[in-house]
Amino acid sequence: MAADTVHQIDHPALERPKVSEREPLHEGYLRIGEEVPPASSLDLKTLDLVDGEIWRQNKMWDRFDRLRKEDPVHYTPDSFVGPYWSVTTYEDIMAVDTDHKRFSSSWEHGGITLGEPLEDFELPMFIAMDEPRHSEQRKTVQPAVAPNMLKEYEPLIRSRTQGLLDTLPVNEPFDWVDTVSIELTTMMLATLFDFPFENRRQLTRWSDVVTNMHNPDICPGGEEQWRREMMECLTTFMQIFQERQAIPQKNDLMSLLAHGEKTRNMTPMELLGNVILLIVGGNDTTRNTMTASVWALNKYPEQFEKLKGDLSLIPNMVSETIRWQTPLAFMRRTALEDVQIRDKLIKKGEQVAMWYISGNRDEAFWDKPNDYIIDRADARRHLSFGFGIHRCVGNRLGELQLQILWQELMERFSHIEVLAEPSYTSGAFVHGYTWMPVILHPK
Repeated sequence: MAADTVHQIDHPALERPKVSEREPLHEGYLRIGEEVPPASSLDLKTLDLVDGEIWRQNKMWDRFDRLRKEDPVHYTPDSFVGPYWSVTTYEDIMAVDTDHKRFSSSWEHGGITLGEPLEDFELPMFIAMDEPRHSEQRKTVQPAVAPNMLKEYEPLIRSRTQGLLDTLPVNEPFDWVDTVSIELTTMMLATLFDFPFENRRQLTRWSDVVTNMHNPDICPGGEEQWRREMMECLTTFMQIFQERQAIPQKNDLMSLLAHGEKTRNMTPMELLGNVILLIVGGNDTTRNTMTASVWALNKYPEQFEKLKGDLSLIPNMVSETIRWQTPLAFMRRTALEDVQIRDKLIKKGEQVAMWYISGNRDEAFWDKPNDYIIDRADARRHLSFGFGIHRCVGNRLGELQLQILWQELMERFSHIEVLAEPSYTSGAFVHGYTWMPVILHPK
């Protein structure tokens, strides 16, 4: 079906979700729907990458292109998140990411996202800790996603994926994001936590809230609502934590945390921090890659044909999607001492954004980086999972979910047709989708 036939179908799934009017978060930021100026027209000295509207319109790419070429270690003196450095090339991102002695991710120095945390609402979590505490807590949850557990999860993931796909409408539009991406990842999250299955959408809600305090479509009540929902999350998981402590240890994440030598005496805010980390890590990344894979194969139909001709390409296609999409656009570090990178001196205490989304499109490292090539030889070398001690703990589980989804899709459908350009999340941290209408064509 050609794109212009979309308008001839009168169907609720084709109504693009409305976006609330909102005041820009910082002087000079764009209003909703305002035209995004090209990067070439901007003053390099003040170029700022965290205006949410740039991301909502998917217009950040030329800014990264310009920075990689003209100012790969770039200082933004004034922004909504304060002054910050941007590291945009593959090589420089790797250098910062693997140097945990000079670049801290600890919540005590500001954590892994740009800006200062709320003073009385700090969220310690193992990704936002330095050694040795980071490894102590990380080791506690690792068994939940160890190879033996993946073998155990695989039939469950497959049967759930099959069950969901078999209920989808065929030859009729529906929203892929909510119906497939969110549903599949939320079912997996509920299993990992051994969370009440009927309440699993609450996990999605908390994941959306934690990264969207200033987004009126998610948190119309702003900071007050954000705090209230985060405390609901804490109360819920504190009860689960205490219940798991009272019974013998199992392999779900909450049981492992409740019995772990280094985690069983966590403060309430440490528990909340680690729960939020595991929810966002297990939800946002996988669900947005599930949507990206369908979108990319529609944008590059010759790659879809290649996939149909050789299903053994699915694992590599998954890695290429994770590179092409980059579900978390950046991670922050804070300099623990003065550090020279290229010709720039990053001073102690300054915040540094490692823009994975830019490193994954770096022309100096990748051949045709903007193209989606499912048999790309070095696709697994993408930066999306991070490198060094903080490399994503659940990366293999995420890959497994995506591989199973595509194996089962290819069994059932000749084409998953995207009917309109998706709607994107408005924010620079989670790079994702809020809506994408599709039609399934059966085999």
